[in-house]
Amino acid sequence: MLKKFLPNEHVETVLEITPSYLKDKGIKGVITDLDNTLVAWDQPEATPEIKEWFETLEQKGIHVTIMSNNSEDRVAKFSEPLDITFISKARKPLGKAFQKAQEEMGLRDDEIAVVGDQLLTDVLGGNRSGLNTILVVPVVQTDGFFTRFNRMVERRIFNYFRKKGMLHWED
Repeated sequence: MLKKFLPNEHVETVLEITPSYLKDKGIKGVITDLDNTLVAWDQPEATPEIKEWFETLEQKGIHVTIMSNNSEDRVAKFSEPLDITFISKARKPLGKAFQKAQEEMGLRDDEIAVVGDQLLTDVLGGNRSGLNTILVVPVVQTDGFFTRFNRMVERRIFNYFRKKGMLHWED
């Protein structure tokens, strides 16, 4: 059961996820979380680096969807200026939004990577949907109310994985 919380990959920042990194793994589409994955949870707009990251992925033909449990207002204000497809109020880790994003991309399970900063929403949802998962270090160490609870649970799961030697990126 706990293996559903184990990501396929781990990176410090989304900026490490380059088109060549994705292409080497056969990835043609990215479903990415917004808050604390792309920008701080209280930052309304993309940074120049994140804008460039989106442009680079698009130029290389990699489909991107922003998927967030946050409100439509929050996600739309971030996504629309970038002309990026988005799904708000996604209810991650439930699978419906992941399925919707996959259908809109027209890609197979093995061609999509889910990128996010939380085990309990992004990684669990992606793994349950049969997609590749990439865990990123949160952009900032502060979180919204509900995320703080998730982080406490995540620490216990990480400790279990550490004891079992399952965190290959810590080697």
